Amino acid sequence: MPFIELVLTICLADKLSSCREEHLHFEDSGGPVTCMLQAPPRIAKWSAEHPKLRVLKWRCEYAPEGRDI
Repeated sequence: MPFIELVLTICLADKLSSCREEHLHFEDSGGPVTCMLQAPPRIAKWSAEHPKLRVLKWRCEYAPEGRDI
């Protein structure tokens, strides 16, 4: 079954030049549109759990085949 990833670009809250990507996974039950609709509450929850990090942008995409999830 294909997986959709919610890809967050995150940075340290006090150092926006120190950034990386974080990948959150969804089972494909509606494709990228479902991910886009479900993303805001997931991002809010993730942000609350990681107060020292800041989400600058996000996107939904299919996970590359062969990636361990």
